[in-house]
Amino acid sequence: MLLFLLSLISCGNGQKTNNLTAADSTVVAQNGQLQVIGTQLSNEQGEPLVLRGASLGWHNLWPRFYNEGAVKWLKEDWKCTVVRAAMGLEIEDNYRENPEFALQCITPVIEAAIDNGIYVIIDFHAHNKYLDEAKLFFTEMATKYGEYPNVIYEIWNEPDYFEWEEVKAYSEEVIDVIRAIDPDNIILVGSPHWDQDLHLVAEDPIQGVTNIMYTMHFYAATHEAWLRDRTDEAIAAGIPIFVSECGGSEANGDGRLGSEEWKTWVEWMESRRISWVAWSVSDKNETCSMLLPRAEAEGNWTDELLKPWGKLARNSIREAVYIPEDAVTQ
Repeated sequence: MLLFLLSLISCGNGQKTNNLTAADSTVVAQNGQLQVIGTQLSNEQGEPLVLRGASLGWHNLWPRFYNEGAVKWLKEDWKCTVVRAAMGLEIEDNYRENPEFALQCITPVIEAAIDNGIYVIIDFHAHNKYLDEAKLFFTEMATKYGEYPNVIYEIWNEPDYFEWEEVKAYSEEVIDVIRAIDPDNIILVGSPHWDQDLHLVAEDPIQGVTNIMYTMHFYAATHEAWLRDRTDEAIAAGIPIFVSECGGSEANGDGRLGSEEWKTWVEWMESRRISWVAWSVSDKNETCSMLLPRAEAEGNWTDELLKPWGKLARNSIREAVYIPEDAVTQ
């Protein structure tokens, strides 16, 4: 039984609420049910909120990090307020081939986030379209976890080579499935070309639903000011943005670490109060993997176990400073 069950009750009107003591200081206890107001992620009181955290790598490549200890370490040592469970739909042993294993991996992460009072993104980590699988999966997730204000649904990680019309139609179907069960938790929607064609979203956004945001992904050593400018234009057009994946490497996940470019990106996100999640808690021999292979599965990652990107990401999450509303760059 989840410890967090003791601190949640459901209202008679179907909305979620917290029954918490003043001593409970977790991010979810303080902020409760998330909502989108205008283009801003906001807390239950309607105040702007910025979430910062780390994404686990593909569940089917790095299942050893999908555990309670890793989540607790990310919360307590890295000061993450959100973690992302990247459930893979591709590569070997994926959700389509082995759904039981996928659920065995992501369940401890989701429930550890709930127990530890942080937010969790349930990420349908696909590049291609799997509509039937998505509807089945999110029916199960919304049924099991829709009562918890911790949960954020990411319904299509990165639609690579699809037109916005097709991505939009897919998203509307999956949103309908979730909203039939969970009326209010945040839903993240992707866009074509690795979540970068936000200008197309701005021209034809999804209508008639609340509490949805659109994802933008970047890798600092590749993506330059043009993507920030495009995102700024989308926000100005009324599109709420959540950076659900980002890194300091080149776009292929490897190559050089763009430390200075990363700092520029973080300053930009913070100045616009955009929530962000760094990729990834994994131990592959590539720049964007944060850990060395000898790192333990359940946390306790000292500096000598962190690769350069892991150190930079951890420091960025820990040191990020919330910028007051009157200082936000317009």
